[in-house]
Amino acid sequence: MVLKRVADITAAIARRSAPARARYLERLDRAAQEGPRRARHSCGNIAHAFAACGVADKQALHLGAAPNLGIVTAYNDMLSAHQPYETYPELIRATARAAGGTAQVAGGVPAMCDGVTQGRAGMELSLFSRDVIALSTAVALSHDMFDAAVYLGICDKIVPGLVIGALTFGHLPAVFIPAGPMPSGITNDEKARIRNLYAEGRIGRAELLESESRSYHGPGTCTFYGTANSNQMLMEVMGLHLPGAAFVNPGTKLREALTRQAVRQALAITALGNDYTPVGRMLDERAFVNAVVAMHATGGSTNHSIHLLAMAHAAGITLTWDDVAGLSEVVPLLARVYPNGPADVNHFAAAGGTPFVIGELLDAGMLHPDVRTVMGEGLDAYRREPVLDGEDVAWSAAPAASGDEKVLRGAANPFAADGGLRVLDGNLGHAVIKISAVKPEHRHVRAPARVFDSQEALEAAFETGAITGDMVAVLRFQGPRANGMPELHKLTPLLSVLQGRGHAVALVTDGRMSGASGKIPAAIHVTPECIDGGPLARVRNGDMIVLDAASGTLRVEVPDAELAAREAALQDGDDHRHGTGRELFALFRDAVGRADAGATVFA
Repeated sequence: MVLKRVADITAAIARRSAPARARYLERLDRAAQEGPRRARHSCGNIAHAFAACGVADKQALHLGAAPNLGIVTAYNDMLSAHQPYETYPELIRATARAAGGTAQVAGGVPAMCDGVTQGRAGMELSLFSRDVIALSTAVALSHDMFDAAVYLGICDKIVPGLVIGALTFGHLPAVFIPAGPMPSGITNDEKARIRNLYAEGRIGRAELLESESRSYHGPGTCTFYGTANSNQMLMEVMGLHLPGAAFVNPGTKLREALTRQAVRQALAITALGNDYTPVGRMLDERAFVNAVVAMHATGGSTNHSIHLLAMAHAAGITLTWDDVAGLSEVVPLLARVYPNGPADVNHFAAAGGTPFVIGELLDAGMLHPDVRTVMGEGLDAYRREPVLDGEDVAWSAAPAASGDEKVLRGAANPFAADGGLRVLDGNLGHAVIKISAVKPEHRHVRAPARVFDSQEALEAAFETGAITGDMVAVLRFQGPRANGMPELHKLTPLLSVLQGRGHAVALVTDGRMSGASGKIPAAIHVTPECIDGGPLARVRNGDMIVLDAASGTLRVEVPDAELAAREAALQDGDDHRHGTGRELFALFRDAVGRADAGATVFA
């Protein structure tokens, strides 16, 4: 039995979404009824499509009876998480042939690394890259050559963009194939310690680089529980991965066996067989509620308070921040993975990982068990963990108990009674805060505002010692329309140092923080954003701001009439509009919607 609060929120989403969802499903059904489209290509069309194939693949595609998989890949070898994908297409093609099908790389999508661009101009393209990835996915699949698609992508905006693209071709089955996290490096506590020492000027760049290089040291996803690894957990609980696939390390026999089985599963669920599973039908309101529940239970990335809304919108589903916050109130926190604790995702997986979490949430009635997945009907299959059976993958029951209760706990003994993601309201607008890593004594801050219009200005004030005492750092003009809504994680060490000195510190911004949001209370995604005349643009230095996570309050102690009468600050200059490709994204900045609607250009 699903908990009443979860059931009620799901029902409300379904009612709210009914007209748009019906239109979406009607389009999906029309596309599905036409069947595999390559059979209706002209001879010239089809000849172009298989000109570069081998003889056997040409024959199979010519006859049109065998299923053909489209591979959409985010491979590049600058991203550690995506470097393993270099060899996947040939493995996928070989596996498809052995199973009686074919596979072709339909297209590539861009994949940028927020870790590389953090605090740099390129970060201002990061959020928009999600929608570019969706567009690129549509281009890849527009050739109408495919009966299903497999998606190779892991990191921050890449998976949400691929999901949006996949849902646009919702009549096609979709299987997401991960590559896994890199093995553990230095401890996260040690990494944070070194970063704080550098921020305080007590060590130099050489020592910092040595530490970072021992943390990010090989192929695979970064091991903290940021947006990339949150993505992988979500793909599992939404039924787009094979069970237990998310956190198996690259370059292992089990990783390869899972990839081969994912290909076979994709071939098995096309419209040519008896288990047709179109992704647009699969991802309904129950699947999105399951995703939100699992995000809360694991302390997932705040970025998904934007991405899940945009992904749901692509399926004709209207998901809101109030839904997300309402679910957080009843979902317990079952995991402590950095930045919500010292462990990394490898420790999380060793303690029981996603299969254990899904089992606990199912037993507690917090997940919808009867959703459709790439494995068939129901989430029960996702209680299992993968093991090698010779050269192939098999599944066994997940552990009944956590292997390490410092990292992972059951629903009867959680780390916290709620998921820790709250919505804040007040005379400064609508915002999101994640408090799962914020100590209770830091969740209420009342302090004077220090107003900045850029990360660089805040950083310079810190370095010169101009920031002292209690403070709410107001960082404005960081929203999607202003400059693409870059992550502001670079500020975490600076603000952590101030908090560590005993000061009451908070951040309020219309920008994003990060999947690595940590111990500093941060009201993020403030809507409406400053460039639209949001109230945050009327805050002045010295204004007293109250951020109270317990009561859900975000306000400035200025009389309403006075606040309204103030002239809103204007964005200073247009530096963010030029250089590093930002000129090309003016159309996106002009078209993007509000953060509380997914910050998407596909309104």
